Amino acid sequence: MVWSLVGLLLMLQLYSFASRRNVVRGDIQLHVSRHPLVRELEQVEEENIQVPPPKKKKSPHAAKRRRKRSATLIDEFLNENSQIRHVFFPDMKSAVDPVKGVENGSHHYYPGKIWLDTEGNPIQAHGGGMLYDERSNTYYWYGEYKDGPTYRAYKRGAARVDVIGVGCYSSKDLWTWKNQGIVLAAEQTNETHDLHKSNVLERPKVVFNEKTGKYVMWMHIDDANYTKASVGIAISDYPTGPFEYLHSQRPHGFDSRDMTIFKDDDGVVYLIYSSQDNSELHIGPLTSDYLDVQPDMRRILIGQHREAPALFKYQGTYYMITSGCTGWAPNEALAHAAESIMGPWETMGNPCIGGNKMFRLATFFAQSTFVVPLPGIPGSYIFMADRWNPAELRNSRYVWLPLIVGGPPDRPLEYNFGFPPWPRVSIYWHKKWRLPSSWKVSK
Repeated sequence: MVWSLVGLLLMLQLYSFASRRNVVRGDIQLHVSRHPLVRELEQVEEENIQVPPPKKKKSPHAAKRRRKRSATLIDEFLNENSQIRHVFFPDMKSAVDPVKGVENGSHHYYPGKIWLDTEGNPIQAHGGGMLYDERSNTYYWYGEYKDGPTYRAYKRGAARVDVIGVGCYSSKDLWTWKNQGIVLAAEQTNETHDLHKSNVLERPKVVFNEKTGKYVMWMHIDDANYTKASVGIAISDYPTGPFEYLHSQRPHGFDSRDMTIFKDDDGVVYLIYSSQDNSELHIGPLTSDYLDVQPDMRRILIGQHREAPALFKYQGTYYMITSGCTGWAPNEALAHAAESIMGPWETMGNPCIGGNKMFRLATFFAQSTFVVPLPGIPGSYIFMADRWNPAELRNSRYVWLPLIVGGPPDRPLEYNFGFPPWPRVSIYWHKKWRLPSSWKVSK
């Protein structure tokens, strides 16, 4: 009887699993049939980048020395004198200029190339976030303005640029960006101020509060040694600022470094931040005015050492992309999902598809920062990431790629038996891609 019961339970489990996979498979088939462009986006490109052979040593004793490990693509990426550096950081000659769109391939994204604003200058919005303003039917892209010299505050310190402020760019099509200037500027003289140029301002995100009529910005605030580990809050009457800086705090009494905010369908905004020396993430709702955290908080992904969270929602399920904690060096992204935003969160695996194995393990040599929904194309998003250049941070690049939710998952959950009930999250590598020509900002 015991074995019969076990067999029955296994059959029920297999039936449930098969049913979920059929639902997921049906969802992606419906998704593809309604939006043929998805097929185009799923036709990923491969990369065949070879690590150049090491330069021959002139010393006659070189052959007798112990051979060092072979260089990898990540080593080449981090080496500012690499022979293949142009592959990761193409020069100004190949810059994408939307004003001259016909010459560069109208409305095509080129991940890793220099991206110019409407004035012909490289866009400065690193570690950024996107706000769609329904009142003006306009997208606003906020990010770190890093157009200054890169240096190290002390010998073994991280590469940095003095705080300049938060840059803002506006667009109607997510491709042509107008520079709206510095909407939150650094403090030049008061060394005790959070925004003093010697400190750290990272990952600004902005939401609009319908009740107060204010645009609210949250950001990571730190000192040069990354010991302050706080969040900062600023407000404005307009999406283009100027923003008034209010204060900083350690949310829920914990250290906070890489962070983001997410606005749910009911208007509640949640703060998600790396904490406990980046060993886990914390998540909790903000107050109704979006200016403080509520006491309720959950610890998630405990002991997994994840940062750079980027959240989005599809058909009632919450998804999140995170990166590992390796400083400026790229690492493997992971996708996570939850039925409730407060958890529990399950890890689904690496969402990256295409390029080559090293590209996938390095998140296409970039780090997540935000996910932008594409209204009118269910399950389709833009994955926003930064390709950091620690040798010259002002020359860091943007890697925007299509992210699609759909299709059966291809690996079991990390901590639970069986495959997840949610469809797979996929980020597709393209050297060049575009949004559908019929897609427009809703009016």
